[in-house]
Amino acid sequence: MEITDRQKEILNSIIAEYIRSAQPVSSKLLEKKHKKFQVCPATIRNEMQKLTEAGFIFQPHTSAGRVPTDKGYRFFVDDLLEEETFDDGFDSKTEEWVKNDFNDALKLIQFLTRNLASSSSNLVLGYLADEKILWKEGWDRIFREPEFQEKKTIADFFGLLSNFEKEMDNLKVDSGLRISIGRENPFPKAREFSTIIARCRFPRGEDGFLAIMGPKRMAYDKNINSLNHLIKILEEL
Repeated sequence: MEITDRQKEILNSIIAEYIRSAQPVSSKLLEKKHKKFQVCPATIRNEMQKLTEAGFIFQPHTSAGRVPTDKGYRFFVDDLLEEETFDDGFDSKTEEWVKNDFNDALKLIQFLTRNLASSSSNLVLGYLADEKILWKEGWDRIFREPEFQEKKTIADFFGLLSNFEKEMDNLKVDSGLRISIGRENPFPKAREFSTIIARCRFPRGEDGFLAIMGPKRMAYDKNINSLNHLIKILEEL
């Protein structure tokens, strides 16, 4: 299905609202918060139904609003990637530190993972392949997310992390970002999570990567932009 501009706008609004609230999104909420649609509630409901039938969103309960599917998130992410922006949550001091105090690769990757975790509220992994050093930050933030109120989600996340660590040296990320959503992840126990991986070349030639892991309802725009920005800084060193 090739969706219309209005359906795209509605879909992206549903996903952005769901990422913000973690609650199913109704047509009434869309009408109230997004006057830009300039259509009646019946038209919004009709467009949402078409998006549901096409597999971009689904209705978890009969009386509930809609939530994104993997297909919906993929459309949303691909749309973000086309924008190629570099806005992020880092201040100028962070960029200055990276550019001026980067001689110690381990110190640098610790700093980057800590700042990415703070910016994303997800778990961030920094890996130095030459030294086989893995650094993790963000445990305190990610377990505040509503998805982790269920023990099964926690267990599945640790399963994903364990499988990820076993395959770190085999990950194929040549350039740019590798974004895997739900079932796109090549690991078991990953259907409720997303991973964003960036291959990095650190200043002294060390090979490694930075990775963000969290629920599918993550802030893709902020995470993608933050990683793109850090890659750009590292390339300029």
